[in-house]
Amino acid sequence: MNKKQKRMLIRILLASFLMILLCLLPAQMLPAGGYLRFALFLIPYLVIGYDILKKAVKGIVNRQVFDENFLMAVATVGAIILGEYTEGVAVMLFYQIGELFQSYAVGKSRKNISELMDIRPDYANVERDGTVERVDPDEVEPGEVIVVGPGEKIPIDGVILEGSSTLNTSALTGESLPREAGEGDEVISGCINMTGVLKIRTTREFGESTVSRILDLVENSSSKKSRSENFISRFARIYTPAVCYGALALALIPPIFLLLAGSDPGWGTWIYRALTFLVISCPCALVISIPLSFFAGIGGAGREGILVKGSNYLETLAQTRYVVFDKTGTMTQGVFEVSGIHHAGMPEEKLLEYAALAESFSSHPISKSLQKAYGKEIDRDRVREVSEISGNGVSARVDGIPVAAGNARLMEQLGIRYADCHQVGTVVHLAVDGSYAGHILISDLIKPHAKEAVAELKKAKVARTIMLTGDSARVAGQVADELGISEVFGDLLPADKVLKVEELLEKKGAKEKLAFVGDGINDAPVLSRADIGIAMGALGSDAAIEAADVVLMDDDPLKIAKAIRISRKCIRIVYENIYFAIGIKVLCLILGALGIANMWLAIFADVGVMVLAVLNAIRALFVKKL
Repeated sequence: MNKKQKRMLIRILLASFLMILLCLLPAQMLPAGGYLRFALFLIPYLVIGYDILKKAVKGIVNRQVFDENFLMAVATVGAIILGEYTEGVAVMLFYQIGELFQSYAVGKSRKNISELMDIRPDYANVERDGTVERVDPDEVEPGEVIVVGPGEKIPIDGVILEGSSTLNTSALTGESLPREAGEGDEVISGCINMTGVLKIRTTREFGESTVSRILDLVENSSSKKSRSENFISRFARIYTPAVCYGALALALIPPIFLLLAGSDPGWGTWIYRALTFLVISCPCALVISIPLSFFAGIGGAGREGILVKGSNYLETLAQTRYVVFDKTGTMTQGVFEVSGIHHAGMPEEKLLEYAALAESFSSHPISKSLQKAYGKEIDRDRVREVSEISGNGVSARVDGIPVAAGNARLMEQLGIRYADCHQVGTVVHLAVDGSYAGHILISDLIKPHAKEAVAELKKAKVARTIMLTGDSARVAGQVADELGISEVFGDLLPADKVLKVEELLEKKGAKEKLAFVGDGINDAPVLSRADIGIAMGALGSDAAIEAADVVLMDDDPLKIAKAIRISRKCIRIVYENIYFAIGIKVLCLILGALGIANMWLAIFADVGVMVLAVLNAIRALFVKKL
């Protein structure tokens, strides 16, 4: 509990004690209608309600009359004027209890967001002129060296120059499994260094670092309101003045009609009914619980390492029926490994050596996988006349011998007959000294949870799962079959992926939404074009954070289904609160207008419904494990 909540709790306890004390006093000591009774009940009323009265007066002065403070002030002051002191104080007391409860619930859901905010570093230890200075992270320039000790947050993105350590990334990814990092590894801000001392050369300014971008997105997520929230805002603007005029009509029209008819007008009865009508009509349950439901949903998702940029995206995600995947980096690890060497008369070790040396000047993942499989130090002095043949491969002289390494098109271009590989994967053919020497098979590893992720999406009633990739249709088909993806399209350029997504968007139903899941680097155009873009493996990726609507803070595809389940639970809670609050309000308004409902039922209709709706809303914080 914060200080404000504690002060409110003290006011509630004090007002409750005074009210109980007054109610226990003998009736002869406090005669009805006496000035003493009025003065004594005014004390607990002002203790508990002075701030509501102050806000109501301020609203009138600022010409923003019709809000819940005005309704509470008019209803309770009116009850006291009519001599209903107990009910007037009780209405204000229970209203403030509801407000305290709502404040606590908002704080509870906000705590999940603030846990994410804890990734903001307070300082950076920068190495300058042989000494280490503690400075504000904003003062560190790209290229400077920072020192991060055990237990400290990494303040800025960079590359490790010295040291090795275990990094806690849970604040960013929602996963408790730590990550090992050593010299040459890229690290991102927001991680906690758990063991060794690291020297890191920064690659960005603090304002452009991963932690700054994430915090900016979180802080601005509430500005992107859903249709449900916008509806409630419009509803409250029309509803509140309407019920105020309705209460005025209820207080005046029936007694005037009775007076003209020659009957007793019963002014006190009708004014009491009108005041009861005002208390019942307060739209707190809707105005508070709907935004709180979305806030709790975003907070619950954030705790699971799923960053949703706004409640409008949470609403769209709940309607997702098509999920389109990129392959590399999304359903596969994007880590290529040599899975087979098929030689033609040359020893496997020699074939791999030629391939690794010929590809040694390339930074392509396939080249790196060849060098990794070779496992020895590359002597680039043995390599001369390196020439990259765009889209086909490379040619070079290794120890003076001409070597060509690449795809089937390169072999055809050189007029060399080659052998097809019967296994699925990326094939690197090799020609040595003008003759075919064999080929090396390289495969992209499927992510551990990828198959389970597709199964969970089908359980979540996603109608179609589709994979788009630039890889060959044969490779793509095998991956799709292994994962259980229903449709696959291969040999696509980035522009082709956009066209394919647009084609799918035209075919789907009006209420069905299409989500595209990509690694956020090469897929930015498609992420932007889909109904909702989900970035995978997005730690440190500018393209993902900018283009996607939902960012998964690690590369686990299982969280796609979790994100959809969170959004659907949140939307279900929103509609439960809307139907429940409006239904109870309408029923109690009718009972109040007919004189069946008194102030006590009005208290339930206002505070009780609000408390129940808020309790229901904070359920969105809690996420079931898949």
